[in-house]
Amino acid sequence: MKFLTWAHAAALAVACVWPLHALSADPAGMSADDLSSVSERIRQTGEQLQNDIKKARARLEAEEARQEAERKREAERARQQAIKEAKQRQEREAAEARARQEEQARAERAERERRLQAEKAERERQLQAEKAERERQLQAEKAEREKQKLLEAKLSKEEQAARQKLAKERAAEALKKARNSSDIKAFADGF
Repeated sequence: MKFLTWAHAAALAVACVWPLHALSADPAGMSADDLSSVSERIRQTGEQLQNDIKKARARLEAEEARQEAERKREAERARQQAIKEAKQRQEREAAEARARQEEQARAERAERERRLQAEKAERERQLQAEKAERERQLQAEKAEREKQKLLEAKLSKEEQAARQKLAKERAAEALKKARNSSDIKAFADGF
């Protein structure tokens, strides 16, 4: 606008000085028609300058409006870009949080699986130990039963031998009594 003010002032000064310059050159030789022509010319020049100033103002206002619209568009683009970047940042942070949660869940699952495997292995070891203990106990019981059977068999044989020996002793005694006695009845008592 300063440019237009200076341009306006310069044009007005030229328009004002020009007729005076013409008048000062030959003031007596100018007629009323010449003066009215000059006056009309000054008036037209003034109107032309006013029209030019109006057009320049309109162009300036249009340029300012265009620049303001461009600034607004740029501000809106910047705002949209900031919203987009904030949304992308939030999505990225959410994705990172999900990834951390998934990683933590995987680690927890792996730890649970490891614990379950360890517990399973411990149970298996305990079952094997219990099975081995039962097997050992069964073997010990079986060995004890075998030992008892052998002992019983030995005792039975010894008992049988003792019974046989006792029976032989009784038979020998009865035979002895029978030989010492001549009675037939004595033979019957011994048997």
